[in-house]
Amino acid sequence: MKKHLPVAVAALAGLVLTTACGSGGGPVADGERPAEIEIVSVTDKTGLTAFGGQPQFRGIELAVEQINEQDYLDGSRISLRSRDAASDTQTAVSQAVEATADRSVSAMIGGISSAQATAISPLAERSGLPTIYTQSASDGVLIGDYTFRATPPQTTHVATSMAHLQQLGVRRLSVLYNAGNPALTEMAEKNLVEGQDEYGFEIVSATAVQNSTQDFATSASKIAAEKPDAVAMLIVGAQNATAMRQLRQAGYDGPVLGQTGAGTGNLAPAGTDGAGMFWTTNFTVDQPFPSSQAFVSAYRAKYGEDPVNYAAEGYDAAWMIAHAIKAAGGASRQDIQRGLEVVLENGFEGAQGSIGFEGHDMRTAGVLVEWDGTREVVLMEPAKT
Repeated sequence: MKKHLPVAVAALAGLVLTTACGSGGGPVADGERPAEIEIVSVTDKTGLTAFGGQPQFRGIELAVEQINEQDYLDGSRISLRSRDAASDTQTAVSQAVEATADRSVSAMIGGISSAQATAISPLAERSGLPTIYTQSASDGVLIGDYTFRATPPQTTHVATSMAHLQQLGVRRLSVLYNAGNPALTEMAEKNLVEGQDEYGFEIVSATAVQNSTQDFATSASKIAAEKPDAVAMLIVGAQNATAMRQLRQAGYDGPVLGQTGAGTGNLAPAGTDGAGMFWTTNFTVDQPFPSSQAFVSAYRAKYGEDPVNYAAEGYDAAWMIAHAIKAAGGASRQDIQRGLEVVLENGFEGAQGSIGFEGHDMRTAGVLVEWDGTREVVLMEPAKT
């Protein structure tokens, strides 16, 4: 179901699109590849979601640097305009309005927030501006020919985690999930429920919490008393460390099926209490793909730290645009949209490994990892494709 902009925002968008078109320069003609190809990133560098927005931008920045240094576009360079949406949907919409109205802008990379993406996508479609998001897994993001996503939905990877439950001999599973997160709710209420027969487990209980929940002691005690063979803990960010500590304190010491929100250092505060949580991710620094390892090396050299999945996704989103320009032979908005369709058909090797697509949505094999108390370790390599 498509989501609609608030009336005031929609009215503002319409006004700007009709009066400010071309305010930043003339449009790129079809088949033309100017010396400077303008793209815009609307990224949360500050605010609540800066934990993902900052590395996402670093990945974009690294990709653009490589594209230009390699002369990948045969004499044309990508010029990156960076905007900080500051984790605010209204700010992100205003910045997107500016980008869509400026006809010299050929493409846009959106942020990681579904709330921002669902508000921006109607603008991108109306103006014909190819826009690639990362994360942003909600319905209403991919709504037409000009909106794309460079993150495989977690729901496409959960089967690998359920297969690991089967390998561990799990028969009884207790579920704790964040009902305020649509993707995690789908995993808990649909994917795990449907996986019971195929993977040989039974859901003993399903306990819902909210984004605001910070104390899981009562839920942990209830789950420990059920004596399950495994627990599925599908919660967000810092909730993972707190819940894992309280689950261990309640006496449960078995395996825990998690999700990618437990990564990027979120489990680190739990220390050894977090050991035994596993999940399937689209990226980890130790995954074996040559293209992934080349990205890791380049990122470490530029920033002096290990990349996280948000950085890999931003990197691949920027390279998608470059591959599209190359395939289309031009850098107009229409050229890039046509080129992206070629990229979707052929796939490519990127930071996330061997990348394919279903519609405008990215797909990867995924890598099964486990937190060992200090870091993520690879349990199972991706399936060969």
